[in-house]
Amino acid sequence: MNKKDITFIITTYRSEKIIDECLKDLPLGCKKIVVENSYNHELKKKLEQNYFNLDCYIMADNLGYGKANNFGIKKADTDYVFILNPDTKLTDKKLSEIIEIIQNQDFAIAAPQIIEPNRVYKQNKSNQSFIEVKEVPGMALILNKNKFQNNYFDENIFLYLEEIDLCKRITMKNERIIELGVQLFHLGGKSHGGEDFEIEKSKNWHWMWSKFYFNKKYNGYIYSFLL
Repeated sequence: MNKKDITFIITTYRSEKIIDECLKDLPLGCKKIVVENSYNHELKKKLEQNYFNLDCYIMADNLGYGKANNFGIKKADTDYVFILNPDTKLTDKKLSEIIEIIQNQDFAIAAPQIIEPNRVYKQNKSNQSFIEVKEVPGMALILNKNKFQNNYFDENIFLYLEEIDLCKRITMKNERIIELGVQLFHLGGKSHGGEDFEIEKSKNWHWMWSKFYFNKKYNGYIYSFLL
């Protein structure tokens, strides 16, 4: 495996204020696919002019996080895709460290550890180069497409828990998820360029719906309703 075997998939929604910080340090040799969910044609024009090896696709409607990522994954012609939030920072050096760890590993999902201003997502307490886990957060995910048979994110989930559902389904098939001993910085809550009342209300609604749908999917309607 080398960097040209990986395509970055970045879903954006009102992300014009933060996306440059994500893109500017990504390796030139890697293909980048941006799936733009807020119908911003100016962003597409700017990104495709300013960044090498990048295609930006404008969605007619906001597809949600999972469905938009599925669109990008299916556009990628590499065996590996790197799902990256637009407010997550990945440098060329960090990618080299990641590839060095995963290139000889059999895995379906690999994920670096995520560091936020007020939180650290880390299950590996032993400082090993990687450990096998049941699930990982969705800000930065490397998917081995050969393990999924074109069945990626559940498109019934618009926002929240889509990566937990993906992890659960892949472990049910006895495929491996590994957490890497590499840390990336994630701003947290900045991918859509700020908060307002309508966005906050929408996020709360989707959080409740996603929890209901996820529990119904795996535990049945009555359990989910009572919970």
